[in-house]
Amino acid sequence: MTKVDLITGLLGSGKTTFLLNYARYLLDKGLRIAVLVNDLGAVNVDMLLLQELKSENCQLEMVSGGCDQHCHRRRFRTQLIALGMQHFDRIIIEPSGVFDMDEFFDVIRDEPLDRWFEIGSVLTVIESGSDELTDQMEYLFASEAACCGRLILSKYKGDPSEAEEAVSRLNTALESISCKRRFTTADMTAKDWKELTEEDMSSFMNSGYRLASYVKKYSPDDILSGVHYFMRLEIPEKDLRELTESIFSDPACGRVYRIKGAVPVGGNWLKINATPGEYETEPVTDGQAVLIVIGDQVSTEAVDKHIRSYNKSPDCVFI
Repeated sequence: MTKVDLITGLLGSGKTTFLLNYARYLLDKGLRIAVLVNDLGAVNVDMLLLQELKSENCQLEMVSGGCDQHCHRRRFRTQLIALGMQHFDRIIIEPSGVFDMDEFFDVIRDEPLDRWFEIGSVLTVIESGSDELTDQMEYLFASEAACCGRLILSKYKGDPSEAEEAVSRLNTALESISCKRRFTTADMTAKDWKELTEEDMSSFMNSGYRLASYVKKYSPDDILSGVHYFMRLEIPEKDLRELTESIFSDPACGRVYRIKGAVPVGGNWLKINATPGEYETEPVTDGQAVLIVIGDQVSTEAVDKHIRSYNKSPDCVFI
C-alpha cells in the first residue's frame, strides 16, 4: 500500500518550506513520490515554489477551489483516486491553512482508497513566536495538531524557550476545543531546518499519527480568515518592503498577518514572505506575478489602494 503523509499548519507557518526538505529526502532515498497541494483557494503560489521537485520520480498535483466544502472534498477524493492508480511509494499532502482534518481521515478510509492507501505520518508545522490568534485561528491551530505524530517548529532561533512557549500555546488551544491530548517538547523537533539529520528525517517518515477527539467549533465554510489574491502586478524591488509595511499598519485593511507571493525582478523572480514583524525575500527561478494577502476580514479594496500606489502594471487585478 502507498503511505500518505499529511503536513498541516496555519497559513504561512512554513509548511511548503518543510515539505521541500522532506520531499528531497524521500527522493534521495530513491522513492517515487507525489505531492498533492490541497487548497481551498483558486490560485496557489506554493505550487510554483514546488516546481523544483518535479522529476521522473516526483509528480505534482493540485486540488483547488470548489463551491463549498463538500465540492472541494469530492475533488480531493477524485485526485487521490487518480494517484492511487499510479502506485507511488509515498504521497505527501499539503492542505490549505484552513483545513478540516475530518476530510483527510474520512477520504483516506473511504472505498476504494482504503485498499490503496495507508496513513503514514501526520506532521504539524508550528511557527515560533506567533502572534495572538483569533478564536477561529486558535481552533484551526489546535484541530490541525490534535492528531499529529510530530510537531515541527519553524523559524527556530536557537532559544529552547521557543519550543516550550510553542507547546504551551498549543496545549492552551487544545484545552479550548475540549481535546484531552497534551504535548511536551519531546513531541517537537526544534532546530534550524538546515541542520536536520538523517535521523530527524527518518523519524518524520515514521512518526505516524494519534487519534484525538475534540469539539468541532467551526467548519471551513464558517472561517472568516481568508486568502486574497492580487495578480498581474509589477512592483519595484525597492518598494516591496514599504508596501507590505503600509498594509500591515493600516487598520482599514483588516487584520493582515501574512503577505506572500512573487514579483518579476530584472528578468527573474523574487519570492516574498512577510509578517508584521518579519520581511523575507528570496530569488526563485520560476514564479507568477501575484501577492497573496492572508488575514481576518481583509478589505480587498483597502489593500488594493496600497498596491496600486506602488504597482507599475496597468493589468493588476484582485480576486
